[in-house]
Amino acid sequence: MAEITQKIKIMKGAAPDLSAATYQIFDESHTMGNALRWMIMKNPKVEFCGYSVPHPSENLIQLRIQMYDGLSSLDALLAALSNLDDVCDSVEEKYRASLAGGQYQRWEEKS
Repeated sequence: MAEITQKIKIMKGAAPDLSAATYQIFDESHTMGNALRWMIMKNPKVEFCGYSVPHPSENLIQLRIQMYDGLSSLDALLAALSNLDDVCDSVEEKYRASLAGGQYQRWEEKS
């Protein structure tokens, strides 16, 4: 049986109500960090969101979220992940529809 690896970890120092917390997200890079930060900051209940890659040799990001009014940063993170998934689904759907329409230029490399 394959071992289950942890994907997200709440780091020490989080507020008891999770209104402010730093999350470690494993096996991700700037691509996911920047997209998540953008999606989280679209939420008007978020006071601050930033991410960092602690070291290039570590395959993880650290995401800090601070909320207004004692709301849960975990709820904001989960909502952002869901919204980002919806955006990716929409882009894929539009891409496949465009590809099926055949209205694109073909380019062949001549060697």
